[in-house]
Amino acid sequence: MLIVAIAWIYVVGLIAVTQASVSAGIFTFLLYCVLPLGFAYYVAGSRKRKAKRDAAWQAAHRARLAAQQAAAPGAPAAAPPED
Repeated sequence: MLIVAIAWIYVVGLIAVTQASVSAGIFTFLLYCVLPLGFAYYVAGSRKRKAKRDAAWQAAHRARLAAQQAAAPGAPAAAPPED
């Protein structure tokens, strides 16, 4: 994905350079390069963000269970709820 993004930046950069005015070139680069690539990378990284969020939730849940076990040593451990 990175090589495609670099190639796309190069192509759109060349198109932006050939625009009639500087402002048209800047808007071309923003609208055809920065926004689409930002959206693509956001969508591509959604699985990693979800996995990181789930791992943080699991760690917090395990910490709560460990605290409960330390407070009441004879109490049974609760299973994490399924989402």
